[in-house]
Amino acid sequence: MMSPFWQDPLTEPDQERAVARPLADLIQKDGQLLQIIDTALTDASRRAGDHLVCRPGCTQCCHGAFAIDALDALRLRSAMQTMREVDPQQAMRIEDRAHRYLEEFGAEFPGDARTGMLGRSEEEQAAFEEFANDAACPALDPETGLCEVYAARPMTCRVFGPPVEVHGEDDAPAYSVCELCFTEASAEEIAACALDVPQADEERLLAQLVEALPANDPLRQGETIVAFCLTRP
Repeated sequence: MMSPFWQDPLTEPDQERAVARPLADLIQKDGQLLQIIDTALTDASRRAGDHLVCRPGCTQCCHGAFAIDALDALRLRSAMQTMREVDPQQAMRIEDRAHRYLEEFGAEFPGDARTGMLGRSEEEQAAFEEFANDAACPALDPETGLCEVYAARPMTCRVFGPPVEVHGEDDAPAYSVCELCFTEASAEEIAACALDVPQADEERLLAQLVEALPANDPLRQGETIVAFCLTRP
């Protein structure tokens, strides 16, 4: 009978290397995906012109919790680990904000506060709609109004602003857009500025990541929020 993951006959360093190799490859693929998305964002921003008012220091979209998947979580974990090595003081500031965030809102977290995984029941999903809605993301520097993990920010943050196509009623084209942007644009102008998000590529990469994660990693089971990814695993 095959031993469970945590009883694998490999030595601990061998286990870590066995897990690290595929994850390192997936981190590289994620970086390539981000380049594609950032290029698409640049193109959408050019087409949007003055309709897109996003700028450094505008932090409305940096308030309120939202769900992130394993790709986002791995990216944030990796960025924080690098930051602890190259700029430990900055990492400590971010971790301190994340801990204070979790101390304030952890008791209301609609899921498993030990693992950081969001609950899947209808009641928990409904509760998440009201969870920490006015709270600033702990990655946000309150003095500068800038994200301190900007290069590793989740996909939701990365594509927010320009129009993004969503499923409307009867599958009619519909677009999600920042409420501060495109306030005087027609429906045709909004559609013409839509951001082309490679969702199929992202979904394939996410599936590969979930398969590569250790069997006991909670991220195999669902989604989490940013705050849990900024503290030490």
